Amino acid sequence: MKNLAVLTSILMLISFSSCNKNKIEGLERELMLKKDEVTQLEQQIEYLQKTNGSLLDRMADLSIVSKAGAESIQHSLESLSQQYDFIQDLTSKIHSKDSLNLALVMNLKRSLLDINDEDVQIEVRGGLVHVSISDKLLFQSGSSKISPAAKEVLGKIASVLNDHNELDVIVEGHTDNVPISNSCMADNWDLSVKRATSIVRVLENDHYVDPQRLSAAGRSEYIPKSDNETSVGRSLNRRTEIVITPKMDQFFKLLETPALKK
Repeated sequence: MKNLAVLTSILMLISFSSCNKNKIEGLERELMLKKDEVTQLEQQIEYLQKTNGSLLDRMADLSIVSKAGAESIQHSLESLSQQYDFIQDLTSKIHSKDSLNLALVMNLKRSLLDINDEDVQIEVRGGLVHVSISDKLLFQSGSSKISPAAKEVLGKIASVLNDHNELDVIVEGHTDNVPISNSCMADNWDLSVKRATSIVRVLENDHYVDPQRLSAAGRSEYIPKSDNETSVGRSLNRRTEIVITPKMDQFFKLLETPALKK
């Protein structure tokens, strides 16, 4: 009996050991599976972390682009606003200049009301007031000496010029195309320049127009008003034009565009 009990104990121990071994092997298999799952989960986490980092970087880039785009749009709007203000200001100044030209023309025509319209013509051309005085009213043929009647006309024009000190005055001499050459004049260039300077001297010395406002120019025969083929046309071309202009520094300042913000 004693031997049987011992044998039975040995058999039970073997059976128990075999059972535990199976359980251990099963647990080891489960452990391996769990390790595989953990490895897969770690890989997924690593992938997600990389993806998330990439998304964050892209969002940061988009934020920068969006900020830069917003700043660019803001600058564009400010530039457009400046341009609009400039256009409005320029339009206002042009209207003011047109009104001034109209007032000048009216004042000049009123002052020269008793002068023959054929001898003095007043018009706005190219945005400037032109007073065109015929050669026969101002000078003797081929001469730059001003007649007494011309001095009276120039005095009336000077009174209007002196009422507008903000404007400059260009005196232009014009001739026909008939050549001239004598002891006093070399050619039509010479004649046109000397006639212009003669009128400038009268405006300055006799009627006190500020000489800093005055310019003299000879245009010779090269800007005719009419055809030089007829005596009537040549008569129209022999003239002196007094051109009333805005001061040139103010004129160029008017054309300046505003500095745009960067």
